[in-house]
Amino acid sequence: MDNRKFILSLKKGNEASFREAYLTYYDKLIHIAKRFNFTVLTPQDFVHETFLRVYNKRELLNEDVLFEKQLFTICKNIIINHVNRENKIVQLDPSQVEIQNEDPETGIFEERREKLHTFINQLPEQQQKIFTLHKLENLSYKEIAAITDLSEKTIANHIYLASKFIRKKIENH
Repeated sequence: MDNRKFILSLKKGNEASFREAYLTYYDKLIHIAKRFNFTVLTPQDFVHETFLRVYNKRELLNEDVLFEKQLFTICKNIIINHVNRENKIVQLDPSQVEIQNEDPETGIFEERREKLHTFINQLPEQQQKIFTLHKLENLSYKEIAAITDLSEKTIANHIYLASKFIRKKIENH
């Protein structure tokens, strides 16, 4: 299938074309995402967000531009936007740093930790469990798959959805 037909098929919402795109480009996008350092999200989270964005905005795909180029651009933009947001969060106000240095167990850090746990508790049970195992207990997808009998892609999807939910909650507070 040529590029133009493939993109037109995607724009029509053809499930087989999306599956083909996912299987063809998943590993390439993971490789791109692994070049960056993230504190909360994983490369898999960005790849899933990329495919969701392609699906949700499929009518904006351009038949005259290689699909691979469009896909990589979307992924890189998602990553760059996230890195920029992360950098803004990391830059603390000097007055907040003093408060944290005075008593590290209270104040802003403790409040943020409590909010995070509140948001985690709002997740569906399966997402809660998987998110906690991966993000708080630092287990790999493979280790979680062994514990839960779920596929690594299912685990990645749960972590993506949980991260997206928590990110939205944080942005709204």
